[in-house]
Amino acid sequence: MKILALDSSGLVASVAVVEDDNLLAEYTINYKKTHSQTLLPMIDTVAQMIELDLKTIDAIAVSAGPGSFTGLRIGSATAKGLALALEKEIISVPTVDALAYNLWGAEAYICPLMDARRNQTYTGLYRFVDGVMETLVEPCVVPLEEILETVQSMNHSVIFLGDGVPVFEEQIRRTCTVPFSFAPAHSNKQRAASVAALGAILYERGLATPGSQHKPEYLRLSQAERERQEKVRDFRI
Repeated sequence: MKILALDSSGLVASVAVVEDDNLLAEYTINYKKTHSQTLLPMIDTVAQMIELDLKTIDAIAVSAGPGSFTGLRIGSATAKGLALALEKEIISVPTVDALAYNLWGAEAYICPLMDARRNQTYTGLYRFVDGVMETLVEPCVVPLEEILETVQSMNHSVIFLGDGVPVFEEQIRRTCTVPFSFAPAHSNKQRAASVAALGAILYERGLATPGSQHKPEYLRLSQAERERQEKVRDFRI
């Protein structure tokens, strides 16, 4: 089983190739460049470095959201283009699930935090039991206070990770009443290797789809769509 994985759901761009339980290559960049500039060259570089014929992959796993609207569109368009050209299926992997999977086997609960702006976060809550990841709170977009209340109600230690940590760290330190920590640099942002590993599990469950059917999961309307709805509502009033 060979999977090409892509993640451009946030600030990080990441590409990986995983074959069975072997990570053959991973290329991750967290720098001030747009994913439209980096993603395809990264795929090409990875393919060249491991002498990969893309026709030999079994499926393409992509971080499908929530996350940056632009980033998700770029990742999805790239995955769909490759899937259609190569006649491969796409595995849609929830972004916050893949983030949590970075910390496989952790004893603490895992709470990914992505900055959703407007004082909200894309988040969820997870734990590992006998090596299997269980979802305690499904991916959602909520104010930080809401997910913190849920975390604290469970009275269990928790690890926070994601690009929302720098945004919310001060508030977490000030208000969180259960033992907590922040994931270190090598595991605190999106990694395509985690998308691939989780994608392999989803593939075995029969959750891959044709490229033509793939679409991102935004969880909420884009800013432009929200502004349009507000204008329509104001006009009607």
